[in-house]
Amino acid sequence: ASPAPAAAADPLGAAATHSSLYASLRTNLPREVMGFLDFPFTAARGSVVDARRFPGHQEVLRYLEDFTQRFDLYGLVRFQTEVVGVRREAGGRWAVTSRKLGEKGEQDEELYDAVVVCNGHYSEPRVASIPGADAWPGKQMHSHNYRVPEPFLDQVVIVIGASASAVDISRDIASVAKEVHIADRSAPTSTCEQQPEYDNMWLHSMVNAFFRGELNMVALSVKGAAITLL
Repeated sequence: ASPAPAAAADPLGAAATHSSLYASLRTNLPREVMGFLDFPFTAARGSVVDARRFPGHQEVLRYLEDFTQRFDLYGLVRFQTEVVGVRREAGGRWAVTSRKLGEKGEQDEELYDAVVVCNGHYSEPRVASIPGADAWPGKQMHSHNYRVPEPFLDQVVIVIGASASAVDISRDIASVAKEVHIADRSAPTSTCEQQPEYDNMWLHSMVNAFFRGELNMVALSVKGAAITLL
């Protein structure tokens, strides 16, 4: 079997790619349904480090690397290569133009029967537009940039939104933060509910304005309620 590319300790370019993967991210499906039929994603593989049924993202990467090694697929993968053009030819095949990263001018064009575009979802952060946010004196961060909870030690944190990443990250941050407040547009007006199993996390209705109050405090208007942060 062909070994992993020796010249590239990071063949997928992960170090140079700003993804949305945070350190604690785990799968939302059990490993039994994530594997290929001829190469199950079990905890019995040789390179298993995270044997949990819902493993972390590093374990998923290890599984894909094991699969690639087992079926000698590295020779079929072209790393560090940018596709600069795709064109459909008259006969129905696809002309793909590519070039090696770091090389200028020289390009290759090859014909293929099919092309699959796998550019991922949510690569461009969508930031909520809330009046007064530009005057917020504290730190603002999109979940796309979140990695670990330690920078939020003993802080009061507002999480805007309550979808999958917000659920994960709010609980991650609650392990070190003084308070975590989740603003959910689906929550009824004036909602203020302490979250089960947490004494420092609350669910609120959506933030609709930021404003600076007295004593250098910041208050969030939350559809009829308010959160005051020191």
